[in-house]
Amino acid sequence: MPEFPDGAHEAKRETRVALLAHRRALTAPQRAEAAARVRAELVDLVRRLRPHRMTGYVPVGSEPGGPELPEALRAALPRQAELLLPVLRDDLDLDWAAYDGSDSLVAAGRGMREPAGPRLGRAAIGEAELVVVPALAVDHRGLRLGRGGGSYDRALARVPGRVLIVALLHDGELVEALPAQPHDRPVHAVITPSGGLRTLTDAPGVDPPTSAGRTRAR
Repeated sequence: MPEFPDGAHEAKRETRVALLAHRRALTAPQRAEAAARVRAELVDLVRRLRPHRMTGYVPVGSEPGGPELPEALRAALPRQAELLLPVLRDDLDLDWAAYDGSDSLVAAGRGMREPAGPRLGRAAIGEAELVVVPALAVDHRGLRLGRGGGSYDRALARVPGRVLIVALLHDGELVEALPAQPHDRPVHAVITPSGGLRTLTDAPGVDPPTSAGRTRAR
């Protein structure tokens, strides 16, 4: 397994460059097919777990899930359940607001789209029963590589240990090991287009992997 004892920051930067280049090389049909598969697997998980509050996000560019992801999640949730989307603060921490349809989204910094409704505070993620996050890659320990702002590391520190955290990836982005730093927060599971839902650590609410590596919600 690779080691990154002292140069984790630079190793992360180089890894991000390579991963983003790979995503940019995907064709539009490849992105659309990957988005549909990831979205379908996540919708299945939501229907099985039936959370009363969960978090998601609006994928941008080549991020897995496609821009239709929030609407698909809202449709899969039980009636009266709440889907929270991130709102990027000036200090790069994340606030949260309820998703109320695509018409409620407004353009925000870093190419993001976010709800225009009332802000619920940084601690709102702590009340979610399922947390879905973006990632550029995740390793087999559950360590997640983001885009470098630290927003999700701060937010995930507020998530209770009993709550399932799932990252959405393209094929090839679940890797053996990533450079890590003390502030990095792990995820429990990933969803990829070809592999579906796969647990990496002791994941609340899902069964252990089968021989094929896929898992199912309890």
